[in-house]
Amino acid sequence: MTDWMNWMIGAGILVVAELFTGTFYLLMIAIGLAFGGIAALMGASGAIPTLVAAAVGLVATSLLHRSRFGRPARESASRDVNVNLDIGGRVTVPGWQNGRARVMYRGAQWDVELGPGALPEAGEYRIVEVQGNRLIVANA
Repeated sequence: MTDWMNWMIGAGILVVAELFTGTFYLLMIAIGLAFGGIAALMGASGAIPTLVAAAVGLVATSLLHRSRFGRPARESASRDVNVNLDIGGRVTVPGWQNGRARVMYRGAQWDVELGPGALPEAGEYRIVEVQGNRLIVANA
C-alpha cells in the first residue's frame, strides 16, 4: 500500500470517529491528514506530508475554535429558548405566598417563583427560566 493511501485511511478513520463524538475537532484533524495524503500523492516524501498534515490540522482546528461552533454557550440552558421551549410561555398566577405559587401549566402542576424585579401580583406572567420543576417568571 502506498504512503498516500495510509494518510487517507487515517483521515477516514478520524471521520468515522468524529461521527461518534459529535465535535468538529476530529474532523479538522482528518482534513489535515487528507492534506498530508495529497502531499504524499504529489510526490512529497519524508517529513513533508507530516508537516503539511500538522500545519493544516492546526490551522483548521484554530479556525474552528474561533468560530461560533467552537465557543461554549454563554447562557445557561435553563434560560436558553433554543434548549427549553417553555421559555417565553405564559402562565396565569391566581395569587402568591412568599414569592411562590402553584399553577397549572401544560396539564400539570408547576411550582412558580418570581424572577428578579418581578412584582407579586395576581395575573399573567411570562416564563423566563426553567429550573427542574420550577418556573421562574417575570411580569408579562
